[in-house]
Amino acid sequence: MVRTNVKMEMRAVNFYYGNTQALFDVSIAIPEKRVTALIGPSGCGKSTFLRMFNRMNDIIDGTNHTGEVMIDGESIYQNNNSSAELRKKVGMVFQKSNPFPKSIFENVAYGPKIHGIKERTQLQEIVENSLKAAALWEEVKDRLNKNATNLSGGQQQRLCIARALAVEPDILLMDEPASALDPKSTTRIENLISELQKNYTIVIVTHNMQQAARVSNYTAFFYEGHLVEFDKTNKIFTTPIKQQTEDYITGRFG
Repeated sequence: MVRTNVKMEMRAVNFYYGNTQALFDVSIAIPEKRVTALIGPSGCGKSTFLRMFNRMNDIIDGTNHTGEVMIDGESIYQNNNSSAELRKKVGMVFQKSNPFPKSIFENVAYGPKIHGIKERTQLQEIVENSLKAAALWEEVKDRLNKNATNLSGGQQQRLCIARALAVEPDILLMDEPASALDPKSTTRIENLISELQKNYTIVIVTHNMQQAARVSNYTAFFYEGHLVEFDKTNKIFTTPIKQQTEDYITGRFG
């Protein structure tokens, strides 16, 4: 793959939960403002890989790694790099929507407030722009003071995307963001991902082969902690280099 506009990179990364190795010598260069899908069986290391880019694995006792993890060419695990600042740059959306038990407005304004924005007018503008970017504004603009937990599942997930966007990240990490949603809500999330890639670098974990084919420009196939193959999505799904990749995509195992 031609290495142009690389946004995120790993070089020879090994990752351990105590004595258990979860990633083996992973090297990858993820392009900017594209959608990269991570596929592979459960437990193959996809989520561990994803969480390395915002250092969420750091909060788990007994973890360690070797190798380099970089964003914009800079190592994110150097001691002088703040994980709080990193997570401002790298937004995360989880499998299960997790709105705070607060108003819709306060959910979206939470991050900007933490980062020092107090002016109400500025917060209102951020909230509106973030909800518009997450394709939710028209549905909630008249009930911003209502509790976010009253929203439907699909709306809650889009609210979590809006909350991630509110701190103006460069990167969005999505760990199976539509797996708990109905088909209609899933379609809205997929359409939203396609729209967001104009402004963000997106990495999405999915078990849904069709979803990976629909939403991503690049696909990485993991198996038992190894990155087996990484290339443009249409190539991975039509003419993969590795037999193991073809077997997984065609349902022969996994």
